[in-house]
Amino acid sequence: MSRSLAKTLTLACLATGALLALAPGAPAAPYMVSIMQDDNQLVYATGEERGRALNRMAALGVEAVRATVHWSAMAPKPNARRKPRGFDGADPRDYPDFLWDRFDNLTEQAARLGIAVYLNPTGGGPRWAHRKTRDRAYQRSYRPNVKEFAKFMVAVGRRYSGTYRDENNGREVLPSVRWWSLWNEPNQPGWLTPQGERKRGAGMVPMAPHLYRDLVVAGARSLLRTGHADDLVLFGELAPVGNEKPDGLRPSLRPGLFLREMYCLDRRFRPFEGEEALARGCEDVERLAILERFPRLGFAHHPYTKLKPPGRRERGRDALTMANLDALPRLLDRIAARTDLLPPEIPIYFTEYGYETKPPDPFSGVSLNQQAAYINAADYMAWKHPRVFANAQFQLFDVPPRTEFPRDSTQYWFTYQSGLFSSLPNPQPKPAMNAYRFPLVVRRTGSTARIWGQVRFAVNGTTYPLLLQQRNPGTSSWVRSGAALEVTHSQGYFQALRRIQPGTAFRAIWSEPDFSRFVISRVVVAR
Repeated sequence: MSRSLAKTLTLACLATGALLALAPGAPAAPYMVSIMQDDNQLVYATGEERGRALNRMAALGVEAVRATVHWSAMAPKPNARRKPRGFDGADPRDYPDFLWDRFDNLTEQAARLGIAVYLNPTGGGPRWAHRKTRDRAYQRSYRPNVKEFAKFMVAVGRRYSGTYRDENNGREVLPSVRWWSLWNEPNQPGWLTPQGERKRGAGMVPMAPHLYRDLVVAGARSLLRTGHADDLVLFGELAPVGNEKPDGLRPSLRPGLFLREMYCLDRRFRPFEGEEALARGCEDVERLAILERFPRLGFAHHPYTKLKPPGRRERGRDALTMANLDALPRLLDRIAARTDLLPPEIPIYFTEYGYETKPPDPFSGVSLNQQAAYINAADYMAWKHPRVFANAQFQLFDVPPRTEFPRDSTQYWFTYQSGLFSSLPNPQPKPAMNAYRFPLVVRRTGSTARIWGQVRFAVNGTTYPLLLQQRNPGTSSWVRSGAALEVTHSQGYFQALRRIQPGTAFRAIWSEPDFSRFVISRVVVAR
């Protein structure tokens, strides 16, 4: 299968312009990028393993891969208390070559398959780039040095500017990266602390939003400095849930609260004043205007619902999941209107999403069939919203368990089991694998079924017939359901209406033009 990297990234980057061209009430974004993340395979594996994973992803229809560039994993002497003498964090040559190799290789292999790479430089940083804290568990997330992070961003930006020559691969020019995001889940203490801090005259104040504001400004300046002004640049990458109020170093913050605080707005979207503003460093909020220098700016979010179906909401205010995805654009638009520091109707990218399964984890997760149904339902919900331009799958393979712990312990399974395949070395496809490559959703209203799907794995820009079949209640035979559909959408989306009885099952069938290969979707019952 071949795909056009240029087409994928160009259409993604033009999200802002496409959004402005949409008619009022348009039912879906004009383009939805299929993103996948699996750092274990794409970053930390061997070149051969990376190539196999990318080939699997390409066969499933993945158009872009997200890769986190961990500051601490790249920096020399990450456990030292002092920065190494003579080290220039802005110079890619001052980092060990073999640490860059993994990303050099990723960009090169992905380019050959027509898959876009988007890099997410993030903390935690090396110990020497953080203020000291008494809580050793959070030393790598505590008050990162903004100037050192800016240098790190310059190094990454320079290396993947499209002009940098590799030091150890025949001096060849490395591919450019044209898709970036700044930090990961800053509303979670594992990535940034303190989440909250007590301030004189203001009480307990959310601090992570204001630390993140400085990191975003620094990262944006570094990207501009290294020739990435026209790239697709995302910020946010927020986790969906957390605490409604700040409560010290560790407890995470809800994304709605986090965003208002980042822009120095209270619950009623009024600017903080006096001691409240001083405690939050609101005199610096205007520096966020730098983001408007990127014409292809977007907001990244992780709308997990964990064990809940994608349509079931969290209780309370300020949680932002797939179930209340309308609340996110409303929030961003109110911030834009109140501060004039964001473009109106900023595009939204869902960049991390998935469901852990039980099995293999005997303690937590949804069933294998629920995982398949839920990721398809989420695809449909994201596709319907005109402001959402990407949805993501995290990850390709389950992460192997932690064998240093007893097999019957929760610690043994304290890894992420959200893959489309079971873990290596003998991965087996879960039902979610077929659901991902060939999504199918059926919504029944009375005697009418609305059918939606996508032939994600087919080559973009081609036209082909698609057959729908149905199995009526009380029978075991599949029969043709209406005339064959002609799929003309450039990304393989299709829709149909059928008259049915409750309990009718549907499936879709795609074939090569010469009928040499067939792919059958999962079975969905109209309930």
